[in-house]
Formats: sequence, C-alpha cells, structure tokens
Amino acid sequence: MDIVLATRNKKKIYEIRKILSEEMAGEDMFNIFTPDDFPQCMEVEEDGKTFEANAVKKAVYISECTGMTAIADDSGLEVDALNGAPGVFSARYAGENADDMANCEKLLQEMKNVSYDKRAARFVCCIAMAVKGEVKTFNGYVEGRIGTELRGKTGFGYDPLFYPEGHDRTFAEMSNDEKNSMSHRGRALRELQKHIKEKGISQS
Repeated sequence: MDIVLATRNKKKIYEIRKILSEEMAGEDMFNIFTPDDFPQCMEVEEDGKTFEANAVKKAVYISECTGMTAIADDSGLEVDALNGAPGVFSARYAGENADDMANCEKLLQEMKNVSYDKRAARFVCCIAMAVKGEVKTFNGYVEGRIGTELRGKTGFGYDPLFYPEGHDRTFAEMSNDEKNSMSHRGRALRELQKHIKEKGISQS
C-alpha cells in the first residue's frame, strides 16, 4: 500500500510512521513517501480557518500531484485562557519562521498571569486521507493543562509545556510510546487505521 504523507516536518513524519507501523502490525505494510520524493509538488499554504480545512487542502493537493493516496495532518494547541489560541496558528504562533522554542516562550509569556486552575488546554488533530478525489477525515483530541516552565526533552512543538489530563509529566517527559498511546495524533491515526482495515484502500 503506497501512501504519501503530506508533510516535510521530519519529527511529524517520524511520529506518524511509528504509529502507523505499530497499529498495522500484521497487516500489509505501508510504503510511505513524503513530498520530498516528488520534486514537482509545491508547498501548500495552510490558510484554512480550521484544522480540517488545512488537512483536507494538503491531502487533496498531494494526492492530485502524485496520483497516490495522501494522508495529511493538521494539528495544534487550543488554550482556554487565550480563547482557543494559538489554534491553527500553533506552528507559527511567534511568527512565520518561528521554531518550537520561540512558540513555547511566547505561550509562556501570554500565560504568565494565568492561575493554575485556568490553564486548561487541549491538543487537536485532524487527519485527512485523499484517495482518487474522495476525502475522509479523522479527529483526535487530548485534554490537559499548560505548565509554567519547559519540562522534558522528547517530542516537539508544545510538548514540554503540555500535561495530559491525569498525568504529572509533560508529553516531553514521556517516552514516544507512552505519548503516542494517548496523543491527539495517535487517536486520529487509530481512527484512520480502523477505517483502512474495514474499508481498505484501492490503489488501482
């Protein structure tokens, strides 16, 4: 089964590959490609107002560009005290060329006067799969709260600040396997995997 992941984010590619390979153990193996394997495919501007809009746009374009099944992810952090921000702007919260550290530092600054009981947040993920012009979407969520300092060295994005509900460690303090077992992306990909097992994907 040939699939193109519609992202050039190496950390996200690694995480998606790992989750899919574990979830599909014993099934037909995926041959996973990325846009780097197809130089003719351009960058997709993520200008949608929702995670779903961005994921669908990326999946449809990459599928049309490559002629293959495409899977696209759009995900981010929603913080209640910031009225849902950074939301779809999570990856560029501190600016178009911001890195993870700059985004985390901006979030900490925005929340410096927010009390512990008002730091609720959630990670949201929408996975879109485009196959021959047809699109399916799969969603995953994980509730939690924002810490007051960076903790942990694994993961990426806002992981060093996010404590999933019921845990006293951030995602960045957990192993990859532990995080993936409860993460928003893991939950969305398991819904995708369930769909593939039930419906299959035709490549003909």
